[in-house]
Amino acid sequence: MQLKKILIQTYGCQMNVYDTEIMKRLLHPKGYSFTSSAKTADIILINTCAIREKAEQKVFSYLGRLSLLKQNRKKLIIGVCGCIAQNYGKRIIQRAPCVDFVVGTHGIFQLPSIIEQVWKKSDHEKVFVDFNDNLDEGDIQQKPFLESSISSFVTIIRGCDNYCSYCVVPYVRGREISRPPEAILNEIETKVSKGSREITLLGQNVNSYGKRENLISFVQLLEKVNHIKGLNRIRFTTSHPKDFNEDLIQSFAHLDKLCSHIHLPVQSGSNDILKKMNRKYTRNDYLKKIEHLKAACPDICITSDFIVGFPGETQKDFEDSLSLIRTVEYDSLFAFQYSDRMVAPASRYANKVDESVKRERLVELLKVQAENTLKKNNDCIGKKYQVLVEGKSKRDTGQWSGRTSGNKIVNFHAHENTRDLKATLVDVYIEEACAHSLRGVMG
Repeated sequence: MQLKKILIQTYGCQMNVYDTEIMKRLLHPKGYSFTSSAKTADIILINTCAIREKAEQKVFSYLGRLSLLKQNRKKLIIGVCGCIAQNYGKRIIQRAPCVDFVVGTHGIFQLPSIIEQVWKKSDHEKVFVDFNDNLDEGDIQQKPFLESSISSFVTIIRGCDNYCSYCVVPYVRGREISRPPEAILNEIETKVSKGSREITLLGQNVNSYGKRENLISFVQLLEKVNHIKGLNRIRFTTSHPKDFNEDLIQSFAHLDKLCSHIHLPVQSGSNDILKKMNRKYTRNDYLKKIEHLKAACPDICITSDFIVGFPGETQKDFEDSLSLIRTVEYDSLFAFQYSDRMVAPASRYANKVDESVKRERLVELLKVQAENTLKKNNDCIGKKYQVLVEGKSKRDTGQWSGRTSGNKIVNFHAHENTRDLKATLVDVYIEEACAHSLRGVMG
C-alpha cells in the first residue's frame, strides 16, 4: 500500500480521544505515520461526536473545507468515524460526497482492513455501522504506544443502557459492554511503564461496569487499579447519579490513589424536568448522595453537567437548577443549551423553549457558577496542595503547570535551578486565585 500519512481530526469527549488513540495503535504497525496537516495527509479520518447539534455543525463545516481540498487532490481519502457516522450512516456521503467511507463506533477495530479495502477497490463498501455485542479488540493491548502521556485515558465500558430522553448515546454506541478486568489492568500497567502517572477510567456510566457480564464490580476494579505500582492517581468519568452507591462513595475515603474529585452530572435541579429526562432520581436523591460524599471525603471537588431549556422547562424549573448550584457549590460545571437530537425521544416533546430564552438562561446559570468557582478558588489561598506536574505553563514558560487531586489547574514558580519537574508530584502553596485556575509557589 502506498498511503503513508494519516490525519485524525477528533471532536467530542474523552472517549473519542481514547478511540483516536486506539486508531493510531492499530494503524501504526501497518506502516502509517501521522500528520497534523490536511495538506500533507493521504487519508483524513474525522472522529466525530453527536451529543450536541454544535458538534455536528463543526464536523460538516470541516467536511465542507475538505471538499474544496479534494477538488485539487483527487486521490485524497476521507473517512468519517464515530458517533455521527453511526447515527447518519450513508446519509453523510449523500450530504458530503467528498467522503469515501463511514465507520461507526463498533467498527474502529477493523479500521486497517477497511482502509485497505477502500484503497484497493473502486466498488468497495462505503458504510460500516453494524453493532457487535462482542467487541473484538484482538491484540490491541500488544500494539505499541506512539507516545506516552502523564495523564492517560482507559475505557472500561462502552455503550449505555440508560436511555435518557435527550441523549443519542445508546443509539450510536449501543448496549453496555464491559472490557475484561485483565485487559484493563494490563493496559494501565503498560501505560504506567511508558510514563503515565495518572489514569482516568472512562465509560458512559462507569457504575454499570461488569454487571451485564457478571464481572467484578466497579469498586472492585478501582481497588485492583489502586494496587498498580508506579501509578500515582486514579480518576473516572462518568458516574450516573441513579446508581452512585455507598460503596463507591466510601472508595474516596479508603483508596489512597483515588483523586478527591467527582464529576456527577445532574442535568437539572427540577424534579419535573428530571422525570421528563428519564434520569431515574430526584433532586433530593442527588443531594443526599452529595451529603454522604462530602462526609466521606471532606475535601472532595464536585463538578457537574446542566442542560438549560429542556422542552417544557419553566422559569421555576430553571430557578430550581440555580438553587441546586448554590446549594451544592460546585467547583465547576459544564452547561449547554438543549438541542434536539435525531432519534432521542425528547426531540418529539412539545413546549420547546425559545432559543433566546435558552441563551439568557445559559448566561445566567454560568454567571452563578462563576461566583461559586471563584469562591472555591479563593478558599485555596494560603493552603498547600500536591500537584502532578504536566509541564511548563503554556502562557508563561517561567512557570510550571499541573493539577491538584481535586482537578484544579495550578501554575506555579519553582526554585531556581530546579530540575525537570514533569511527571512528578510537588507541594505548591497557593498565593492567588483566578477565574479558572490557581497560582502559587513550589514549597
